Amino acid sequence: MGNIDIIIILTTAFLGSFGHCIGMCGGIVMAYSSTKLDQNVSYLQETFSHLAYNFGRVTTYTFLGGIFGYLGKVLAFSPTMKGILFALTGVLMLLSGLSLLGNIKFLNSAEWSVSKYHWYQQSFRKLIASKSYKSFYFLGMLNGIIPCGLVYTFAIFAASTANPFSGMLVMATFGLATIPALFFLGFVSKFLQKGSLRHTMMKLSALLIIVYGLFTLAKSYQFIVHPEEMKSMMDKMHSEGINEDADTFSGKFNGMKCAPGKCG
Repeated sequence: MGNIDIIIILTTAFLGSFGHCIGMCGGIVMAYSSTKLDQNVSYLQETFSHLAYNFGRVTTYTFLGGIFGYLGKVLAFSPTMKGILFALTGVLMLLSGLSLLGNIKFLNSAEWSVSKYHWYQQSFRKLIASKSYKSFYFLGMLNGIIPCGLVYTFAIFAASTANPFSGMLVMATFGLATIPALFFLGFVSKFLQKGSLRHTMMKLSALLIIVYGLFTLAKSYQFIVHPEEMKSMMDKMHSEGINEDADTFSGKFNGMKCAPGKCG
Protein backbone atom coordinates (compact mmCIF):
# COMPACT_ATOMS: atom_id res chain seq x y z
CA MET A 1 0.00 0.00 0.00
CA GLY A 2 1.51 3.29 -1.13
CA ASN A 3 1.46 6.82 0.26
CA ILE A 4 -1.26 7.82 -2.21
CA ASP A 5 -3.55 5.19 -0.68
CA ILE A 6 -2.98 6.54 2.83
CA ILE A 7 -3.67 10.11 1.68
CA ILE A 8 -6.89 9.10 -0.07
CA ILE A 9 -8.08 7.08 2.94
CA LEU A 10 -7.35 9.98 5.30
CA THR A 11 -9.07 12.54 3.08
CA THR A 12 -12.09 10.40 2.29
CA ALA A 13 -12.64 9.25 5.88
CA PHE A 14 -12.18 12.79 7.23
CA LEU A 15 -14.72 14.27 4.85
CA GLY A 16 -17.09 11.32 5.21
CA SER A 17 -16.99 11.60 9.00
CA PHE A 18 -18.63 15.04 8.81
CA GLY A 19 -21.43 13.55 6.76
CA HIS A 20 -22.12 9.88 7.28
CA CYS A 21 -20.44 9.26 10.65
CA ILE A 22 -22.18 12.13 12.40
CA GLY A 23 -25.53 10.74 11.28
CA MET A 24 -24.61 7.19 12.34
CA CYS A 25 -22.69 7.75 15.58
CA GLY A 26 -23.73 11.26 16.56
CA GLY A 27 -26.57 9.98 18.73
CA ILE A 28 -24.21 7.85 20.82
CA VAL A 29 -21.77 10.73 21.24
CA MET A 30 -24.55 13.06 22.36
CA ALA A 31 -25.94 10.37 24.68
CA TYR A 32 -22.72 9.69 26.58
CA SER A 33 -21.83 13.41 26.60
CA SER A 34 -25.05 14.28 28.40
CA THR A 35 -25.09 11.19 30.67
CA LYS A 36 -21.48 10.44 31.57
CA LEU A 37 -20.07 14.00 31.68
CA ASP A 38 -21.23 16.24 34.50
CA GLN A 39 -21.51 19.99 34.22
CA ASN A 40 -18.61 20.47 36.66
CA VAL A 41 -16.22 18.27 34.66
CA SER A 42 -13.10 20.19 33.64
CA TYR A 43 -12.23 20.77 30.00
CA LEU A 44 -9.18 18.51 30.37
CA GLN A 45 -11.23 15.64 31.81
CA GLU A 46 -13.80 16.03 29.05
CA THR A 47 -11.04 15.98 26.44
CA PHE A 48 -9.53 12.76 27.81
CA SER A 49 -12.99 11.18 27.95
CA HIS A 50 -13.69 11.95 24.29
CA LEU A 51 -10.24 10.74 23.28
CA ALA A 52 -10.70 7.49 25.22
CA TYR A 53 -14.01 6.87 23.44
CA ASN A 54 -12.56 7.58 20.00
CA PHE A 55 -9.45 5.48 20.50
CA GLY A 56 -11.76 2.66 21.56
CA ARG A 57 -13.40 2.89 18.14
CA VAL A 58 -10.01 2.94 16.42
CA THR A 59 -8.98 -0.18 18.35
CA THR A 60 -12.00 -2.11 17.06
CA TYR A 61 -11.49 -0.87 13.51
CA THR A 62 -7.82 -1.85 13.60
CA PHE A 63 -8.67 -5.34 14.82
CA LEU A 64 -11.28 -5.70 12.06
CA GLY A 65 -8.72 -4.51 9.52
CA GLY A 66 -6.35 -7.28 10.55
CA ILE A 67 -9.10 -9.89 10.15
CA PHE A 68 -10.15 -8.62 6.71
CA GLY A 69 -6.52 -8.32 5.63
CA TYR A 70 -5.95 -11.95 6.59
CA LEU A 71 -9.09 -13.05 4.75
CA GLY A 72 -7.88 -11.17 1.70
CA LYS A 73 -4.53 -12.93 1.95
CA VAL A 74 -6.29 -16.31 1.99
CA LEU A 75 -8.50 -15.40 -0.98
CA ALA A 76 -5.88 -13.62 -3.10
CA PHE A 77 -3.80 -16.74 -3.72
CA SER A 78 -3.24 -15.79 -7.37
CA PRO A 79 -3.06 -12.55 -9.40
CA THR A 80 -6.46 -13.36 -10.92
CA MET A 81 -8.08 -13.76 -7.50
CA LYS A 82 -6.40 -10.53 -6.35
CA GLY A 83 -7.89 -8.85 -9.41
CA ILE A 84 -11.34 -10.16 -8.50
CA LEU A 85 -10.88 -8.84 -4.96
CA PHE A 86 -9.90 -5.43 -6.38
CA ALA A 87 -12.98 -5.55 -8.64
CA LEU A 88 -15.25 -6.27 -5.67
CA THR A 89 -13.63 -3.42 -3.74
CA GLY A 90 -14.05 -1.03 -6.67
CA VAL A 91 -17.71 -1.89 -7.19
CA LEU A 92 -18.52 -1.50 -3.48
CA MET A 93 -16.72 1.84 -3.39
CA LEU A 94 -18.72 3.05 -6.38
CA LEU A 95 -21.96 1.95 -4.72
CA SER A 96 -20.94 3.64 -1.47
CA GLY A 97 -20.05 6.87 -3.26
CA LEU A 98 -23.34 6.95 -5.15
CA SER A 99 -25.17 6.21 -1.90
CA LEU A 100 -23.52 9.15 -0.15
CA LEU A 101 -24.58 11.36 -3.06
CA GLY A 102 -28.16 10.18 -2.51
CA ASN A 103 -28.58 8.42 -5.85
CA ILE A 104 -29.09 4.97 -4.32
CA LYS A 105 -29.72 3.56 -0.83
CA PHE A 106 -26.85 1.07 -0.76
CA LEU A 107 -25.37 2.15 2.58
CA ASN A 108 -28.73 2.27 4.34
CA SER A 109 -29.59 -1.18 3.01
CA ALA A 110 -26.21 -2.63 4.01
CA GLU A 111 -26.35 -1.33 7.56
CA TRP A 112 -28.05 -3.30 10.28
CA SER A 113 -27.97 -2.56 13.96
CA VAL A 114 -26.71 -4.85 16.69
CA SER A 115 -28.11 -2.48 19.30
CA LYS A 116 -31.35 -4.48 19.49
CA TYR A 117 -29.59 -7.52 20.90
CA HIS A 118 -29.75 -8.14 24.66
CA TRP A 119 -25.98 -8.52 25.16
CA TYR A 120 -25.35 -5.18 23.45
CA GLN A 121 -28.04 -3.34 25.44
CA GLN A 122 -26.75 -4.81 28.70
CA SER A 123 -23.14 -3.85 27.89
CA PHE A 124 -24.20 -0.35 26.78
CA ARG A 125 -26.21 0.28 29.97
CA LYS A 126 -23.30 -0.85 32.14
CA LEU A 127 -20.78 1.34 30.33
CA ILE A 128 -23.03 4.39 30.10
CA ALA A 129 -23.57 4.27 33.87
CA SER A 130 -19.84 4.35 34.64
CA LYS A 131 -17.78 7.54 34.49
CA SER A 132 -14.30 6.03 34.45
CA TYR A 133 -11.97 6.64 31.51
CA LYS A 134 -11.90 2.94 30.70
CA SER A 135 -15.68 2.94 30.38
CA PHE A 136 -15.37 5.58 27.63
CA TYR A 137 -12.74 3.44 25.91
CA PHE A 138 -14.83 0.26 26.04
CA LEU A 139 -17.92 2.19 24.94
CA GLY A 140 -15.93 3.27 21.87
CA MET A 141 -14.94 -0.34 21.21
CA LEU A 142 -18.60 -1.35 21.52
CA ASN A 143 -19.62 1.38 19.08
CA GLY A 144 -16.95 0.17 16.67
CA ILE A 145 -18.77 -3.11 16.07
CA ILE A 146 -21.98 -1.40 14.98
CA PRO A 147 -22.28 -2.18 11.24
CA CYS A 148 -21.76 0.90 9.10
CA GLY A 149 -21.70 1.19 5.32
CA LEU A 150 -18.63 3.42 5.32
CA VAL A 151 -16.79 0.96 7.58
CA TYR A 152 -17.78 -1.85 5.20
CA THR A 153 -16.22 0.05 2.31
CA PHE A 154 -12.84 0.43 3.99
CA ALA A 155 -12.98 -3.09 5.44
CA ILE A 156 -13.29 -4.47 1.90
CA PHE A 157 -10.41 -2.23 0.88
CA ALA A 158 -8.43 -3.68 3.82
CA ALA A 159 -9.18 -7.15 2.44
CA SER A 160 -7.91 -6.11 -1.00
CA THR A 161 -4.48 -5.42 0.51
CA ALA A 162 -4.22 -9.18 1.12
CA ASN A 163 -2.07 -8.47 4.15
CA PRO A 164 -3.13 -8.41 7.84
CA PHE A 165 -0.74 -5.60 8.77
CA SER A 166 -1.77 -3.47 5.77
CA GLY A 167 -5.41 -4.17 6.59
CA MET A 168 -4.86 -2.96 10.14
CA LEU A 169 -3.14 0.15 8.78
CA VAL A 170 -6.08 0.88 6.46
CA MET A 171 -8.67 0.63 9.21
CA ALA A 172 -6.53 2.44 11.80
CA THR A 173 -6.05 5.30 9.32
CA PHE A 174 -9.78 5.34 8.65
CA GLY A 175 -10.59 5.42 12.37
CA LEU A 176 -8.09 8.16 13.17
CA ALA A 177 -9.40 10.32 10.33
CA THR A 178 -12.94 10.15 11.74
CA ILE A 179 -11.92 11.37 15.21
CA PRO A 180 -12.03 15.17 14.60
CA ALA A 181 -15.70 15.25 13.56
CA LEU A 182 -16.94 13.09 16.45
CA PHE A 183 -14.54 14.68 18.93
CA PHE A 184 -15.88 18.19 18.31
CA LEU A 185 -19.48 17.04 17.85
CA GLY A 186 -20.43 18.00 21.39
CA PHE A 187 -19.16 21.55 20.86
CA VAL A 188 -20.48 22.26 17.37
CA SER A 189 -23.27 19.71 16.97
CA LYS A 190 -25.89 22.18 15.76
CA PHE A 191 -23.55 23.69 13.20
CA LEU A 192 -22.52 20.30 11.84
CA GLN A 193 -25.97 18.74 11.78
CA LYS A 194 -28.07 21.63 10.51
CA GLY A 195 -25.66 23.65 8.41
CA SER A 196 -24.57 23.10 4.81
CA LEU A 197 -21.06 21.99 5.86
CA ARG A 198 -22.15 18.42 6.50
CA HIS A 199 -23.74 18.04 3.07
CA THR A 200 -20.72 19.60 1.35
CA MET A 201 -18.30 17.27 3.16
CA MET A 202 -20.44 14.26 2.32
CA LYS A 203 -20.49 15.11 -1.39
CA LEU A 204 -16.73 15.65 -1.49
CA SER A 205 -16.06 12.34 0.24
CA ALA A 206 -18.52 10.61 -2.10
CA LEU A 207 -16.69 11.93 -5.16
CA LEU A 208 -13.34 10.81 -3.75
CA ILE A 209 -14.73 7.33 -3.05
CA ILE A 210 -16.08 7.09 -6.61
CA VAL A 211 -12.76 8.22 -8.13
CA TYR A 212 -10.80 5.77 -6.01
CA GLY A 213 -13.32 3.04 -6.84
CA LEU A 214 -12.64 3.60 -10.54
CA PHE A 215 -8.90 3.52 -9.88
CA THR A 216 -9.30 0.22 -8.02
CA LEU A 217 -11.33 -1.23 -10.89
CA ALA A 218 -8.51 -0.24 -13.26
CA LYS A 219 -6.08 -2.17 -11.05
CA SER A 220 -8.38 -5.18 -11.07
CA TYR A 221 -8.44 -5.12 -14.89
CA GLN A 222 -4.64 -5.34 -15.00
CA PHE A 223 -4.55 -8.26 -12.58
CA ILE A 224 -7.31 -10.19 -14.37
CA VAL A 225 -6.25 -9.54 -17.97
CA HIS A 226 -2.48 -9.67 -17.44
CA PRO A 227 -2.00 -11.97 -14.42
CA GLU A 228 1.49 -13.21 -15.36
CA GLU A 229 2.82 -9.70 -15.96
CA MET A 230 1.42 -8.49 -12.65
CA LYS A 231 2.83 -11.52 -10.84
CA SER A 232 6.25 -10.89 -12.36
CA MET A 233 6.10 -7.22 -11.39
CA MET A 234 5.04 -8.03 -7.81
CA ASP A 235 7.83 -10.63 -7.46
CA LYS A 236 10.34 -8.12 -8.78
CA MET A 237 9.17 -5.40 -6.38
CA HIS A 238 9.27 -7.85 -3.49
CA SER A 239 12.77 -9.01 -4.45
CA GLU A 240 14.07 -5.46 -4.85
CA GLY A 241 12.55 -4.50 -1.53
CA ILE A 242 14.31 -7.36 0.25
CA ASN A 243 17.64 -6.57 -1.45
CA GLU A 244 17.34 -2.89 -0.60
CA ASP A 245 16.64 -3.69 3.04
CA ALA A 246 19.61 -6.07 3.11
CA ASP A 247 21.92 -3.44 1.57
CA THR A 248 20.71 -0.80 4.03
CA PHE A 249 21.28 -3.10 6.98
CA SER A 250 24.70 -4.11 5.68
CA GLY A 251 25.74 -0.49 5.27
CA LYS A 252 24.64 0.40 8.78
CA PHE A 253 26.38 -2.68 10.20
CA ASN A 254 29.65 -1.85 8.43
CA GLY A 255 29.38 1.75 9.58
CA MET A 256 29.13 0.54 13.17
CA LYS A 257 32.11 -1.83 12.78
CA CYS A 258 34.56 0.38 10.93
CA ALA A 259 35.91 3.82 11.52
CA PRO A 260 35.42 6.33 8.67
CA GLY A 261 37.89 5.72 5.84
CA LYS A 262 39.08 2.37 7.19
CA CYS A 263 36.47 -0.03 5.75
CA GLY A 264 37.44 -1.99 2.67
